[in-house]
Amino acid sequence: MKLLLIVNPSASSVTARTRIVIQKALSADHRLEVAATTRRGHATRLAQSAANDGMDVVVVLGGDGTLNEAANGLAGTDTALAALPGGSTNVFARTIGLPDDAVEATGALLDAIEAASIRRIGLGAINDRYFLFHAGIGFDADFKARLFQRFEQADGSITRRFGGTGLGLAISRALAEAMEGELEADSVPGRGSTFTLKLNLSRAPEGVVVKVSRPVQARPQEAGAPRVLLLCLGRRTARGCPRGGVLASAVACLRGRKQSSDVGE
Repeated sequence: MKLLLIVNPSASSVTARTRIVIQKALSADHRLEVAATTRRGHATRLAQSAANDGMDVVVVLGGDGTLNEAANGLAGTDTALAALPGGSTNVFARTIGLPDDAVEATGALLDAIEAASIRRIGLGAINDRYFLFHAGIGFDADFKARLFQRFEQADGSITRRFGGTGLGLAISRALAEAMEGELEADSVPGRGSTFTLKLNLSRAPEGVVVKVSRPVQARPQEAGAPRVLLLCLGRRTARGCPRGGVLASAVACLRGRKQSSDVGE
């Protein structure tokens, strides 16, 4: 068979050694061409050219973004698409049952090619662009009750395994409450969701000119300096954080850290 291997050299799990091993394995019994992506959208054009040239399979060694680009180039053609995990999460590859290791996944791919195990799948489309991942509209009452809980995620399998902290909505509601507001959600499965933020804001008197201060320019991070994500939610905060609103606590923590160790903002 004629194969095109599209490699994203910038993908987090792609190494020179892995690439060489995979190239040798694929070229042992098949006619192989290799192309590396260099810019956004490049994989789409490479896949389109492969389909036009009569390639049987386009193999993608990269992350989900590169795979999605290739799928857009192959949609509606007779050229098959194969995924090898080379990114940080590789959701699609894991969803179809491939091993996490790219070399092991290559062995599974070669077995599938030998057995002619190729089948068509449906793609989602929005704004004239295809996507591989599944999506749903709206959520039911059971999940609504857990929506704003910390470390809560809608999907108990895919999202919990492949990333995300489940803190986004919890932090958003905490910020709203710190400003004496409310953040609520309403949803109808199959139709969509509506999030409503309510805040009591004072209206500036007529004729008052609001002066916008100049943005603070962050100083470059020193080489080797650690990067820290600090969360101060509610009144139970980290040591050294004063009691009070979420933003006030976070800012006070950062300022206190700066005073004690001279870390730039």
